[in-house]
Amino acid sequence: MEAMITLKDVKKTYQGRDVVKNLSLTIHKGEVFALLGANGAGKTTTIKMILGLTKVSAGSIEIREGSRIGYSPETPYFPPYLTAMEVMQYYAGLGGNKAKKDKTYLKGLLELAGLEDDKTKVKNFSKGMIQRLALAQALIEDPDVMILDEPTAGLDALGRRHNLDLLRKMKEQGKTIIINSHILHDIEAICDRGVIMKKGEVIDNWTNGISHESLEDKFIRLVGEE
Repeated sequence: MEAMITLKDVKKTYQGRDVVKNLSLTIHKGEVFALLGANGAGKTTTIKMILGLTKVSAGSIEIREGSRIGYSPETPYFPPYLTAMEVMQYYAGLGGNKAKKDKTYLKGLLELAGLEDDKTKVKNFSKGMIQRLALAQALIEDPDVMILDEPTAGLDALGRRHNLDLLRKMKEQGKTIIINSHILHDIEAICDRGVIMKKGEVIDNWTNGISHESLEDKFIRLVGEE
């Protein structure tokens, strides 16, 4: 399988403390990969290093040349006085691709994410609507890699199913998807494999469907151990 992202002995140190330790993993083209762990396990720091938002202290991260990356953060923020379409136009403008500023194109992405283009301001959006908008803006540049931090958090059952179905469609299109989520049922529903992290280290490699033990049981057993 073709490697999309490769981490080799990656380490991140903050104020003398290692928050990620000797992390090595390969994420392949077209797979849905899960980063799992309790709060403070090093998942978000790993994502920031992949995105280039923070530098590695040691080791290396290689991303397939020319790959476009879309990112939806755990706690997205958008200017409250803008509508969803205005938010999309703003982010499309940052990309510098005039074709991506086309309203018909952006409207299609909003509808794909489950949002209608209306006059409602972001300040009146529910948490779930904010999450959907974050997913739509992450798709603007038609990325090869999607990095999603808690993509179904704050959504009701219908919203979660809609987002999972959208992720399946993106996988069918050959996109590589990295998900950080605490909703383990959703991880089992969509992810091919992943890692469980604890205190900055990988403590288990998980592959969907090869064990009779549920992911939740495995997670509690491993992460709950002191």
